[in-house]
Amino acid sequence: MTAPSSAASGPPAVPLLAYASLMASMALVGVYVGLSKLLVVAFPVFLLAWLRFGIAAVAMVHWVRRGPSEPALSRHDRGLLFWESFLGNFLFSICMLFGVQATSALAAGVVMAAIPAAVALLSWLFLRERITARVLAAIACAVLGIALLALAKAPAGDASASAPWWGYALLLVAVVCEACYVVIGKRLTGNVSPRRISALINLWGLVLVTPLGLWQALQFDFAAVAPPMWGLLVFYALAASMVTVWLWMQGLRHVPAPQAGVFSVLLPVSAALVGVFFLGEPFGAGHAAAFALALAGLLLATWPARTPPA
Repeated sequence: MTAPSSAASGPPAVPLLAYASLMASMALVGVYVGLSKLLVVAFPVFLLAWLRFGIAAVAMVHWVRRGPSEPALSRHDRGLLFWESFLGNFLFSICMLFGVQATSALAAGVVMAAIPAAVALLSWLFLRERITARVLAAIACAVLGIALLALAKAPAGDASASAPWWGYALLLVAVVCEACYVVIGKRLTGNVSPRRISALINLWGLVLVTPLGLWQALQFDFAAVAPPMWGLLVFYALAASMVTVWLWMQGLRHVPAPQAGVFSVLLPVSAALVGVFFLGEPFGAGHAAAFALALAGLLLATWPARTPPA
């Protein structure tokens, strides 16, 4: 009798394509958060949100239809879809855009690094998931980083030196909204496909913001918008509502969720890089310390725990 081949029992292949999808998704989120600083200069916030949801609705219209193996939506699922959109799409977009408008892309990157800690806290409150000492330390790092960012002395020439406190507060509300989006999504993905969830909550976002968007559209001079801003708007709409979701779900098919969470470190990094290198935002010692605390908290919250050998 011959011995079994050792090749069959070798280590599993590293899912490089899945890792690349997760990295691209989080980096893209950080890029559009950073570049939204340019869009809120060209468009009023409610009009910008309305155009974003409208463009994405046209692009995702074929995702709305129920798949052949997908059950019909229950009343409970419809309610969850509404709250998923109201908190994670509508309210998140409004708070994030107003917050970035009042502060900076760099500030948005630091504050958004608190999303994994906020998810852990809400999961403990509403899903009764255990909160570990490491997650508590991550929450403390996130709070200290945001506080340090708000109190840090800005370098000379920094236009965000006089940023109002409510700008940081709105970014923090956006973090809580995004955490609610993740927690509610845990309940939805068991019955509804990720693509259909994305399309339906985008439609709800369009319905919610339409009255405010129309109000600002009637007073807005569309001819004054430069052509590059229209291109950036289309990128923002598709990236925020469609591309990042698809990339993230592609990666999650092959990578465990706790391990995938580590890649969210690229969100604040890419947002900060856009702010510093493309928008010319100064980066001082206070910003560096706040950024380091934010990244430490993010890694504490998302790095997979070591499991003992069998």
